[in-house]
Amino acid sequence: MNRLRIKHSTGFHYGGDVTASYNEARMLPVSADGQLVLYSHVEILPISSQHNYVDYWGSRVSSFEILTPHKELSLTATSLVEVRPRIHTADKLSWDVLTDLAETATSYIEQTKQTRRTDPPEDVIAIAREIAGRTASPCDAALEICTAIGDAMQYMAGVTAVTSTAKEAWAERKGVCQDITHLALGALRAVGIPARYVSGYLHPKPDAAIGETIAGESHAWVEWFCGEWRGFDPTNLIDIGDRHVTVGRGRDYNDVPPLRGVYAGAHGSTLFVKVEITKEA
Repeated sequence: MNRLRIKHSTGFHYGGDVTASYNEARMLPVSADGQLVLYSHVEILPISSQHNYVDYWGSRVSSFEILTPHKELSLTATSLVEVRPRIHTADKLSWDVLTDLAETATSYIEQTKQTRRTDPPEDVIAIAREIAGRTASPCDAALEICTAIGDAMQYMAGVTAVTSTAKEAWAERKGVCQDITHLALGALRAVGIPARYVSGYLHPKPDAAIGETIAGESHAWVEWFCGEWRGFDPTNLIDIGDRHVTVGRGRDYNDVPPLRGVYAGAHGSTLFVKVEITKEA
């Protein structure tokens, strides 16, 4: 078990006075299987009233508006979370059984449809179909598909943008966790395996000392349905464990951005992001 304190600061520097801004933040983790939120709070500057709710996908949302002139918007989300190792059962469903189960609930059906971001290129579809065609269990096929996608991609920041699609990232064979996750989702969905995008944090240092603060960043990985939801990190080619903290789930990144909004007034803005993770137990 790990007890992790996460401090995530983000916001915008504007190119002048902003007269009004309307925003949503998804930066606070949820208590769920494998993790327990002991404390969480988001501070917003300039000070603003906020409305908190849980969205359709189960993510915690802070919705707020600022109607006074400001040159900067700053949010600091602080969370203390206990994270335990996940149990990944060796479920050996057949393809026919999975197909029947996947049609029993909207939550599964929604995660079989491609989005603009996850729509995979033909050679990724071919990789997924080849693996699925020779694998009796869709559970085993899903793990092999995600591993193949992770192996084929080189992690490199700056090659893609937050708006990049799976096809654009695959053309470069380079990208960040968001791109690799979109490709894995597209490949899984192409062979009928329901799969969803997960946003959160990964403690980057497995052997960190208690009290040691490490520079981190937001992270993304996949969960596929195979009798139950099972997570995997295709960027690092590891199972989801006690270093992963879940914040939100959705069809792709567009359902779970940490900060989204519109503003009026200034021309141009610069995003800033800083994540610090401290192991406390």
